[in-house]
Formats: sequence, structure tokens, C-alpha cells
Amino acid sequence: MAQMTLTEKIAGNVARSVNPLGLQQMMAQQIATVTKQGTYAGAKHALILGGSSSYGLASRLTAAFGMGAATLSVGYERPPRPDFLGTAGWWNQVFFKQAAEKAGLLAENLNADVFLPETKRAVIQAIKADFGGKIDFLVYSIAAPKRKNPVNPDEAWRSVIKPLGAPLTDYTLDLEHEKLVSTTLEPATADEVAATNHVMGGEDWELWVHALQAAGVLVDNFKTILYSYEGPRVTAPIYHDGTLGQAKRAAEASGRRLQAELAPLGGEALVSVNRSVTTKASVVIPGFSRYCMALYRVEQDRGGHEQPIDHIDRLFRDMVYGTHREVDARGRLRPDALELSPAVQDVVEAVLPQITPANFTPDFPGYQQFRQEFRQLNGFGVVGVPNVMDADEFTKLSF
Repeated sequence: MAQMTLTEKIAGNVARSVNPLGLQQMMAQQIATVTKQGTYAGAKHALILGGSSSYGLASRLTAAFGMGAATLSVGYERPPRPDFLGTAGWWNQVFFKQAAEKAGLLAENLNADVFLPETKRAVIQAIKADFGGKIDFLVYSIAAPKRKNPVNPDEAWRSVIKPLGAPLTDYTLDLEHEKLVSTTLEPATADEVAATNHVMGGEDWELWVHALQAAGVLVDNFKTILYSYEGPRVTAPIYHDGTLGQAKRAAEASGRRLQAELAPLGGEALVSVNRSVTTKASVVIPGFSRYCMALYRVEQDRGGHEQPIDHIDRLFRDMVYGTHREVDARGRLRPDALELSPAVQDVVEAVLPQITPANFTPDFPGYQQFRQEFRQLNGFGVVGVPNVMDADEFTKLSF
């Protein structure tokens, strides 16, 4: 039987290959993380926008295997071809559906651009046909580089990761060569700020809720949640005070408007400020990977390190559907309070000066954790999983 060698390829900070067998094993591990906590009362029919990876995938996993919910996920991934193994997100959707159906749970995947009006129409049709005509939970977990203008499809907005007001120089991790390099970013223009708000703000979240309302597919006590990020002092220039922070505040304003609309019906629009985690998107933010290395080192010493599945499972159990909500003065859920506690951040800020191009080495403890998590996003570095698979098995899994 012919075999395929699955070679890991990282170009800069972008993974160019995938190991489906590793992703299948990671799926099983995440399901086990949820199920060992037991079941809890929550959503019954959940729509996950951006459910193919990271926080979106974790949301779908805990909704299904924690609450027993039927789930519909929208992801935008490249499927496999005879000469291409596909993206990790594609395989995550495939393996989730297999596991959910084996457990007796309804799971549907829609591979489409979440921003397009036709995607909204397709989702509404699926809800009416297969999900009893109503959903009670919507997760908005989208991190995208661009979005077409729904009014003028010939116009596309592109998001940028830039500071505001002045240039920013920081160290960025080069995963391909395992070194730190200095990167300088010029400040964003007004047009770039506006475009980033269009892509990463809450504009599309509001359009989704309004489309679902107009179609009559929401229950009265419907909940929706969008994921935001605050971050520590050390990443504020590139994140909180930059284009991404501006977009997150626009998203939070959308949340307040939606809350005013849903509350009279017994519904909720929630914003959760989540912790720092390793994702394909976060690794390209200057200074962010360096901060994560310091954070992970501190958490290894203290305990309390959470990956997306741990974090979202705790968020849903304790705060969204539980009785232990941690809310800040702006009404946002704050599961990131553990990370941002002074006891953690004071030590992180003491560790950061040790992480420079001159003294960085690949055996730095926090780096090893970060690299392992990055590799596992694409199915590599998973204990017990070989980098070889039967060609017939690949064909059976993917077509």
C-alpha cells in the first residue's frame, strides 16, 4: 500500500503543510478535555461563525460535548485535492463532524465566506431545514484579513496590524529559523483604521443577528457572544492602542447595541475578553509571540496555563451558562483575569527583558511551549502520531 510522507513546512511564521492524523488526535484530546468536566445545561442549537480553528473550534467542542448541542459551523477553508492536503481548518471540520455524529449529535459544516449575504441565506436555510427552525446561541469568532463591502461587492476592506500615531519597533519571533528579529511598523493611516474596523469590528456581527431575527430563526432567550482582547501593558502599543484595539472597541459598541435590542426579549449579547493564546493569526503580531513566551514560562512555573479549549470550556460553564460571571465596569466578561492578574504580570514583565535576539535560544522554556502549540495547530508534534499515512486513507478521509 502506497504511503505519503507528511513533511512539516514552516515559511517565516506561516505553516505550509498539515498532518491530518495529528489533527484527528488533537480533536480527540480536546473532546476528552470537555467530557471529563461533565455535561451542563446550555444551548441546544448553536451556530458557530469561525468554527474551524482556535476559539471558534473550542466553542463548538464545548457546545456539543459539554451541552449536547446540535451545531452548525461556518468556516472558510481550502479543501484537499489530489496534489494538496488541504488546510488544518478543513480537517478540523471533518473530524469534528465525524466525532459529533458518532456521539449522536447533529453537526453540519458550511465552507463559505462568512461576510457574504449569500452565506447568511444558506445558514438560515439550513437552520429551517435541519435545526428545528430556531437557534439559541451564536458565537462570532472571526479573524479575517479582508471583507467585501456587502453593499458594493467590488470594494474590499483589508485589515492591518499597525500602531497609531507613531512607528513601533519590537521583536518578532521567526519560527522558521528559530530566532528573534527586530521589526518596525509605520503607523496606520485613517483609511487603514477604518478598513480594519470594517473587517474586525462588530459590523458583520450585527448584520448576522439582524438577518437571523428577520428570518424568524431566533428563540426569545437567544444568546450571542463575540470574542475580544485587552492584553497586558507590554503589548498595548501594537494591540490595545493600535488598529486591532480600535476594531475591538468598535465590536464592543456593536455588542452594546445588540444587548439593547435583545434584552427586552430575554436574550443577551455578550462580549468576552479572552486570554492570549497561540494561533495562526497571533503569531504574526509583532511583540506578541515574545510576550507569550514570557507568559507561558511564568505559567509553567505557577500552573494555570490554558489553551483555547480549556479557556472556552471554563468561559461557557462558569460565565455564559453558569453562575460565576466575572464582569468588568464595561459589562464585558473577563475570563482573562487570571492572565492579567498582578501576580502573573509582574513576573512576566521581569522575564521579558531576558528575551532578546542576543540571548534567545530555542531551549527557552516558554518558547518550547509556544512552538509545540503552533506545530499542533497543523497536526505536527502530536505525541504518538507518525508523519506518514496511507494514500488510500487520505483519499477515504477527504473525498
